[in-house]
Amino acid sequence: MSRSPLDLYPLSEKASALVRTPGGLGLEDFTVDAALEGRIGPQDLAITPEVLRLQADIARAAGRDTLAANFERAAELTAVPQEMLLDTYELLRPGRAGAAAELRARAQLMRARFNAPLIAALIEEAAEIGEKRGLFTKRF
Repeated sequence: MSRSPLDLYPLSEKASALVRTPGGLGLEDFTVDAALEGRIGPQDLAITPEVLRLQADIARAAGRDTLAANFERAAELTAVPQEMLLDTYELLRPGRAGAAAELRARAQLMRARFNAPLIAALIEEAAEIGEKRGLFTKRF
C-alpha cells in the first residue's frame, strides 16, 4: 500500500529527516548551542527546492492545487539570485515595463538561465494580459 503525501504532514513532526537546509543541516541541528557557536549561518535559514516540492505534493494531495502551484514556482525561484528576483518583481509592477517584449525577454531569461519554466510561463501570462488590457505605458 502506497503512502499519501498527506501522511507526511506536518513535515517537522512526521518526516523531519526529509527537511534539510541547502548546506545539509537537519531540523535536529538547529539548537541554541549551534547558533551560539556559529554552526548555523544565514544560508542555513533557506528552504530547499526539494522541500518546497514536497510541500507542493502535500498541498495537491489535500486538494489545494493553487497552493501546490505556488510551492512549485517557489522551488524554481530558489535558483534565482535575490537581485534578479527583486528586479523581476519591479518589472512586473504596473507601469514599470514599457512593453510586453520586456516581460517576454525576462521570461526567456528565467527559462534559459535558471531552468524556471513555471516562472517563465507566469511572466508570459502577465505580458499577454498586459497587452490585451493596454497596460504598457511606462509611467515610472
